[in-house]
Amino acid sequence: MPVCTLHLLSIKCSISRFLEGLVNGKELRPVIVAKVHRWVIIPSFLSLELLRSKWDVVLLLEGPFGLASTVQELVEEDWKVEVGVPSRILKDFAQRNQALLYPTPGSVPPLTGALEKRHSPAPSSAQDLELSDELLEWINKFKAAEGAGAVTMLNILAFKEGMKSEYLKYGQAFSESVGVKRGGNAKLVGNILSPSHYTSRTASVDGQEKQWDEFAMAHYPTISHFADMIASKDYQEVNHKHRLPSLKDTLIICATDLELPSVQERAAKL
Repeated sequence: MPVCTLHLLSIKCSISRFLEGLVNGKELRPVIVAKVHRWVIIPSFLSLELLRSKWDVVLLLEGPFGLASTVQELVEEDWKVEVGVPSRILKDFAQRNQALLYPTPGSVPPLTGALEKRHSPAPSSAQDLELSDELLEWINKFKAAEGAGAVTMLNILAFKEGMKSEYLKYGQAFSESVGVKRGGNAKLVGNILSPSHYTSRTASVDGQEKQWDEFAMAHYPTISHFADMIASKDYQEVNHKHRLPSLKDTLIICATDLELPSVQERAAKL
């Protein structure tokens, strides 16, 4: 199982400048780069240093290596863990991800109407992956600002002892029914192999032990498809039966995939 490094980064430059730095760090092999938009679920007690910063970028790199100097100089804060990603998932990932981000006409499933059937009162928060009024308000603002493109939800998971099998039932339901019928796709998954490490100008926090178990990056054709899913009765039945009872702690961050500058684009700037 190839080792990769998952980073959450706060950067001190523009996104475009950061992407150029990634390309210039020739030894780096990005699997996915995504722009962070907001927390959906914050961690309850694990890796609370994550709450210290406003994160800008999710970065998954092939290999257990540090950031290149061309990238390090652009970073304000860095939270990272080593992860194992199955070879079958890494193989041809770039092509598969492009197909998800730019689907063929007619391939995206329609919304199921769950938003129109949403019952009152709404949940008070999204911490249980339910559609609160606050999250729905943000989603509507996000659609107005960002349009109808795809979103990626970064999930980091810690399981209760002996409960991973219950989470696998949730994953099966996601891939066979409640997620896939809204275009949901767990496009990247893997085991977390190391304690987390957090660095900033003022702090350095090494995890004393491996606390998180897995990560997943879930694709949705639009933020509306994600909202349609978590607003639905069929999803919440699975969520409350299998997902919530299995988790010791979790976090979810909403992001959108970024494309690295091409050789032609970089040449045009010279």
